[in-house]
Amino acid sequence: MIKEVKLPQLGQSMEEGAILECLVEIGQHVKKGDYLFEIETDKVTLELESPEEGYVKAIVAKKGQTILVDQVLLLLGDENDEINTDAVVSQNQKSRITASAVIKTSNGEITQTDLNAAAKDQGKYKLGQKVHLAKLAKITAEKMAQSKSQIPCFYLNISVDAAGLIEYQEKLKKKNKVEITIDDFLIRVLSIGFEHWPIMTGQIAGDEIFLADSIGVGLAVITSAGMIGAVVKDVGKKNITEIAEYRTALLERTNTGKLALEDLEGACITIGNLSSLGIDSFTPIVVPGQCSILGVGKITDTCVPGDGGVIAGKSMKMTLAVDHRIANGAEAAQFLGLVGKLLEEPEKLI
Repeated sequence: MIKEVKLPQLGQSMEEGAILECLVEIGQHVKKGDYLFEIETDKVTLELESPEEGYVKAIVAKKGQTILVDQVLLLLGDENDEINTDAVVSQNQKSRITASAVIKTSNGEITQTDLNAAAKDQGKYKLGQKVHLAKLAKITAEKMAQSKSQIPCFYLNISVDAAGLIEYQEKLKKKNKVEITIDDFLIRVLSIGFEHWPIMTGQIAGDEIFLADSIGVGLAVITSAGMIGAVVKDVGKKNITEIAEYRTALLERTNTGKLALEDLEGACITIGNLSSLGIDSFTPIVVPGQCSILGVGKITDTCVPGDGGVIAGKSMKMTLAVDHRIANGAEAAQFLGLVGKLLEEPEKLI
């Protein structure tokens, strides 16, 4: 029996997908879950799994073509089935464009092609040069302009004593198979903060605020093409080791271009940690659709009161930008205060 494998809608805004690679051949036997195509959507690049078992009788979608959702990609059948693919090919041909054609950007999404193009532009600027605004930079600028013009924000600053955090992190390195980073501690304390102050998970729509039923924390990951907001999911259900394992796998998918659509969705907050770039502190801009964003600077040596005098310590500065339409100053201040306190008592996070 001949079975059509069609391009599924892999996200609410997805209308089409570009075929980057076909991973099977005519006559090949595939099982349910085997990879058939490498596809670029309007958000990410992913590998499409076979929904059925069978023999590949015809490959309709070709490398370099863009197929609309619900169009046929290939045909599966029994080993001895014979088919005529002309009708299917003709139907799909009406809706194809080449992958090199201009991809519409009205929905404000960034494709893997955009990221690759932006990466090639890095480090090529010269004084006096007229720089063309690449699509990645243009869309980022539009989103940030939307945030600054439409989201009334206020900003809270806190300085955390990080000496105990660093010490405890070193202890965990000796007994954990996966490395526990500062980001993992931040994700953990934010999840606890959300449990106490769920209003901070809110997303506004008209005159209503919808609170998240599952806590996701975005990480602003630095890539050669710019920042990508990858999301650690269901952090309220994970201990710090599980968070670290999830984050490690997430960053691996980010670095290899294997992020799935769900890896970019569902964040209540984003962490922008610029400590690796030597930044002491900064004021981040809230990502549209989220209540807040946390800007984290590097841990620096400082002097703190102790033992009747002054002793050496460690300080980490953080800035929380908050959408005032969702949370007020008192709520956000207590949320951030709890986050800071928990970071200074890391042994309670395990």
